[in-house]
Amino acid sequence: MLDQIKGLHHVTSMAADARKNNDFFTHKLGLRRIKKTVNFDAPDVYHLYYGDEFGTPGSVMTYFPFPDIGRGRHGVGEVGTTAYSVPEGSLGFWSERLTAQGVKGIRQDASFGENRLEFDGPDGESFALVESKSDGRPVWEKGGVAGDEAIRGFHSASLRLKDGGATEELLKFMGYENVDSSGNIKRLAVKNGNGADVIDIETIPGAPFADLGAGSVHHIAFAVENREKQLEVRKALLDTGYQVTPVIDRDYFWAIYFRTPGGVLFEVATHEPGFDRDEDTAHLGEALKLPTQHAHLREYLEKHLQPLGD
Repeated sequence: MLDQIKGLHHVTSMAADARKNNDFFTHKLGLRRIKKTVNFDAPDVYHLYYGDEFGTPGSVMTYFPFPDIGRGRHGVGEVGTTAYSVPEGSLGFWSERLTAQGVKGIRQDASFGENRLEFDGPDGESFALVESKSDGRPVWEKGGVAGDEAIRGFHSASLRLKDGGATEELLKFMGYENVDSSGNIKRLAVKNGNGADVIDIETIPGAPFADLGAGSVHHIAFAVENREKQLEVRKALLDTGYQVTPVIDRDYFWAIYFRTPGGVLFEVATHEPGFDRDEDTAHLGEALKLPTQHAHLREYLEKHLQPLGD
């Protein structure tokens, strides 16, 4: 069993409208936009990052907003709900806030002994806020939500699968342990992690396979401290028979990718070099930052990309 993985690093999804996406995360959820850049493979499409003040691994939601892309179809073989951690007793505040903001699909329930507020993103993606008694992670306090109610970072993510057995074994190999179960959901967690420690496996044998589009999670990334730890994980996965990409420079972290038995795309990403490598922490996410290979397109992209309405 590996011990290099410390929880989630980021979750990357797809959207249909960059301005609505930016508004949802920065104004409705009160998160910080920590990076405004472009897709490495499609530079005429933004890659937007949202998180805490510093873009700490375990807090970062990222999006590819493809203009006018069709809505994805939810099903198995995908990440289901991405859940954020909020302070105990804050769900009443969040229910009122999200309702006033016109957020759809708001519903309150409890799962695994935790109070949850579920709601939909602008493209029908599934989110939840989960009350935590002991999450002391720092927050972004300039997003319009007070510190005693603000989002702390990720709590968990769920995987919707036809058969969860092989993915469960993979997660155990990656350092996760079974901690609980409820109905068709098994909960796994990594000990001594970064706060974004939990993965829920939801087994739905009769559901159709998901179809990628707006509102779909493209991939889910797990955090390791540095490239040395990442190479250890890569070798272990290769030795186990997984087809893993070479290490790829994503400017703000180094990444490897592989497809899981249930069809979900996993990434393992480093903490280094961080989101402050090309702009001061005080100004994260303000200027358009371009990968070196796309720097020559700046004039075109600044005219072509949709204004975010900061």
